[in-house]
Amino acid sequence: MALWRGFPLRQIERLLKKRIQIFPMCTSNPVIVVHGGCGKYPEDRKEVCLLEVKKAALQGYRRFRHGGRALDMVEEASVILENCPLFNAGCGSMLNECGEVEVDAMIMDGKTLDTGAVAAVRNIANPTKLARLVMEQTNLVMLSDRGASRFAKTVGFPEVPMEALITEHSRKRWQQNLQAASVPVDPQIDHGTIGAVALDSFGNVACATSTGGLTNTLVGRIGDTPCIGSGGYADNQSGAVCSTGKGEAIMKVTLARLIVFYMEQGMSPAEAADAGLQYLRTRLQSYAGVIVLNNTGEWAARFTTDNMPWAAVTGDTIYSGIALGEVHTSAIEDISL
Repeated sequence: MALWRGFPLRQIERLLKKRIQIFPMCTSNPVIVVHGGCGKYPEDRKEVCLLEVKKAALQGYRRFRHGGRALDMVEEASVILENCPLFNAGCGSMLNECGEVEVDAMIMDGKTLDTGAVAAVRNIANPTKLARLVMEQTNLVMLSDRGASRFAKTVGFPEVPMEALITEHSRKRWQQNLQAASVPVDPQIDHGTIGAVALDSFGNVACATSTGGLTNTLVGRIGDTPCIGSGGYADNQSGAVCSTGKGEAIMKVTLARLIVFYMEQGMSPAEAADAGLQYLRTRLQSYAGVIVLNNTGEWAARFTTDNMPWAAVTGDTIYSGIALGEVHTSAIEDISL
């Protein structure tokens, strides 16, 4: 107390306010939830896909422990999944009608509502990172196709040969669909989109989502992933959401923003997720999956398809699952990834 003796009261108040701005109060435990796309997973891919989303969630969580905030957490987790050929994003992307890879991604900061997105961009392995550069180095929200590629070159973002983004699995699916022609293909079989939502200890939320799109789709087709309010949404005043499923249906109901709206009306993340998915199914007969968290750290992973690998980390615990109703719980110290 002697340190402050003799200081005018107003000066003390200004110093205290300045200190609070520099050292914000910690409000809660950090939380991160990650998904690898909804759909129907073959039995021989379920275990390894579940392992990879757990790895991504843990890496995102550790990013906070090394000084990152919510935005860094979701970027870290998304890049892990973009670099894994098992998922329809980055290095595991589906092929369009011409057998080429076009990727989309979006990232959003719940503190400022700043958003960056790229759409139908080629030769990019980590579009989430490029989307963040759009957010931070331009006054725009989304760049697409040649504009996104030109921006990437301007900022020195690394490009990769398209062949580096094509897996044997994606090429096989593309060829199967070519041979099938007009024969209907199970719409769940090609899972798409990866995503992450996070809350840091300073009350900031963020979301990031990335996809390689639909297999054999028209060149230039853009789904929900890079569209703010559809593929994802984040707002510190309520929470964050990432969606996965048929993009055209998700965009029609702006699914991510709809779920955030439900939370604003007092619903829990689980209630809001279920209500949003039910509306999508009733209104458009479409399936989807979502990961949701609110600004107090409650979270949920919900889906109406057969599978969606997901993982969440908070405190000292990691939660995960891939089938409906499946939840595994482990202590972080017991997980070796």
